[in-house]
Amino acid sequence: MELLISSFVIIVAVALSNIAARYVPKISSTYINLVVGIIVGLIPMTNHLVLAFNNDIFMIFVLAPLLFLEGQATPLLIIRKKVKNIVGTAVILAVISAAIVTVAINQWFGLLISIALIIVAISTPTDATAFDSVVSGRKISQSLRKTLKMESLFNDATGIILLQAAILWLSTGYLSFWTNMREFLIELVGGLIIGAVLAILLITFRQYFLRSTNNVISSQTLIYILTPFCIYFVAEELGVSGIIAVVTAGLVHNSEANRSRFSSPRQMHLGIQVNNFAGEVLNSFVFVVLGISLERIFFSHYSAMTNSLQWLAVGVLVYLLLLLCRYVYARFFVTDKKRRTAILFALGGVHGTVTLAMTFSIANEISSANFNFILIVETVVIILSMLVPTIAFKLILPRDLEAENKPTELLRLRREMVKVGIERVKEMELSPEVQASVIYDLRDQVQKNTMNSFFQQWKSMGSNKDVLTGLQSVEQRRALMQVFNVERQYLYDLAKQHLVSSEYVYEIYSEILLSESLVLDPRNQMI
Repeated sequence: MELLISSFVIIVAVALSNIAARYVPKISSTYINLVVGIIVGLIPMTNHLVLAFNNDIFMIFVLAPLLFLEGQATPLLIIRKKVKNIVGTAVILAVISAAIVTVAINQWFGLLISIALIIVAISTPTDATAFDSVVSGRKISQSLRKTLKMESLFNDATGIILLQAAILWLSTGYLSFWTNMREFLIELVGGLIIGAVLAILLITFRQYFLRSTNNVISSQTLIYILTPFCIYFVAEELGVSGIIAVVTAGLVHNSEANRSRFSSPRQMHLGIQVNNFAGEVLNSFVFVVLGISLERIFFSHYSAMTNSLQWLAVGVLVYLLLLLCRYVYARFFVTDKKRRTAILFALGGVHGTVTLAMTFSIANEISSANFNFILIVETVVIILSMLVPTIAFKLILPRDLEAENKPTELLRLRREMVKVGIERVKEMELSPEVQASVIYDLRDQVQKNTMNSFFQQWKSMGSNKDVLTGLQSVEQRRALMQVFNVERQYLYDLAKQHLVSSEYVYEIYSEILLSESLVLDPRNQMI
């Protein structure tokens, strides 16, 4: 029950923060999620209802499906083309950076080298979602964006292996290179194999029923939703990387979606909506949790933070050295190897909740004093990795004017389209009741109906059965079909004459098709 209440509070915070983000469009919604999370932590009642951060729950129920969805959104062909880049950034860069920064921290601050490696290993994974938040509203090359995304998909496993090696080093007093290398290869290759094999088996099972008369959309959807959890559980139980397994499974599922979308359009449409909904909620969920955690870390460790500033110095040094390593690597191996690209790549190594999850995962592995110190250091790394690029990108990257102007342009197109549609309705020979109803529906396409008119319609629908029957009459449906056709033709003509971006036309055109399905498809009928 406590877990249910805790999840409910966070989900409500997610809903409210996403609404609040619409009122401050110039600030990335991720930062709004973060601030709302901090507020939830500051309010005693809500803070009490939210359970302490649990690494296992977070990894299984939040990170696993999120990485699965990110993997599914990435074509496998891109992975094949960028294997060398992925190995370079997610493995070679991560390992070399860890070695350099570990030695530097050990020499400059006198920390145990195993403790230093723990700190650096936890700071290894980067976060694609966090990167999207800091670069929001700015233009950046797609090739660099893809490189950073590929790195974040796979370097989690490298960080986890390094962390396991560091914990073993701390407990035994020595580091076995070959043992850890063998462990790394087992986790990596095993995760790839288990993820791919299980994904293919599940796809085969679902496709068999999809292409038969015994297909059940609800069962198919449930199996699909459970896929990342099952694969993560199995991979971890077999002693391989659950993270790599779910990412691999997601990559395999990308091809399935592309080549079976018309076998059952309703199922495909439902699956896409589930993906979009889950992705948006989980991304917001991650940063609300991060906000709550940062607030708790600050207040619970306030005295330790004020007694000594070594944690701050270590955190700043770790971030700056990792930044330098990334810059040097990019100058030799990333895209065009130019100075500007190297700076952007270095700043793009943003850390987020994976880093926090890895930190909490060692709570029972090391002493309380060491854990508290590492926790505060990693908090500094997370904050700097988000704050510095947010400021820097505002200065060095051009504004994405197309993204800024998109909402205004879409609204203008919708208004002109609806105007054309209403003019067509007035030319038809319709009864006054049907004409008024159709015009009301069209005005809804641009949110032009007032609250008063909505409640009048709502009242009539609930109190007058004859009106209810009239709203669903053949006359009304045929009128809407004609109007939607006129609206689509209007958009098509604009695109054909290259008067507006095809992207805008496709977006509004698809909305019209969805609206038409609500009118015509018997399974979409609400009354």
